[in-house]
Amino acid sequence: MRILFLGDIMGRSGREAVLSRVGGLRRDLGLDFVVANGENAAGGFGVTPDLAREILSGGVDVLTGGNHSWDKREIIPFMEEEPRILRPVNLPARTPGRGLGVYRTGSGAVVVVINVMTRLFMELSDDPFAAVDGCLESWRLGREAAVIVVDVHGEATSEKAALAHHLDGRASLVVGTHTHVPTADERILRGGTAFQSDAGMCGDYDSVIGMETELAVERFRRRALSRRAEVSRGEGTLCGLVADVDDGTGLATGVERLALGGVLDKK
Repeated sequence: MRILFLGDIMGRSGREAVLSRVGGLRRDLGLDFVVANGENAAGGFGVTPDLAREILSGGVDVLTGGNHSWDKREIIPFMEEEPRILRPVNLPARTPGRGLGVYRTGSGAVVVVINVMTRLFMELSDDPFAAVDGCLESWRLGREAAVIVVDVHGEATSEKAALAHHLDGRASLVVGTHTHVPTADERILRGGTAFQSDAGMCGDYDSVIGMETELAVERFRRRALSRRAEVSRGEGTLCGLVADVDDGTGLATGVERLALGGVLDKK
């Protein structure tokens, strides 16, 4: 099987990069399943029900989240009823939504997606290692699940790498999100789990992590802004990771980083 994971969708540029390319990528790369982090899809802060529907109907199978999951309050009731939108699993039990989703590919294979948030330099959350361990007690790779994808939403590459090694051999793909900067460390770990510290973002890289450059510089220089920060609206780059997964074991057999369009285009 072939799985595509896309980094944080950042505003209109990110949505356009995803919606204009995912359909073609599904066809040309023979993709079986697509996961994207959608917590910045609405102007860089959260996602609305309408935008979530648009992305999900445009070729993405599941939207994961992070610390901006609830920035748009109207997403809360929608998140409760839409199983294809996830938020970090390691949050208090009464938090709206779900952190684990179970889906099927067109061929009927079971895909489990887990969304977890790290703790270094992030908002308060429960132990991400214990939370994912708890999920994997019921969903074992090569048995109950054909594919297991883990979105590790966090700031520190060290913590994301540590979690990936902790899950090595128990997940098909572990990918970091949140920093909006794609790392060049994509690889298959010793136990067979594909890993990348951060998938980057789908958005305009002629910016400061997706925000308008001049205002971002002003904020660092003055600690104040003359006007509200806005998402950069130039041509977006679609950034992500493609993993090939063995149909029997669920472990990765290949991994390739993608950067299509915009200033980071690798083609």
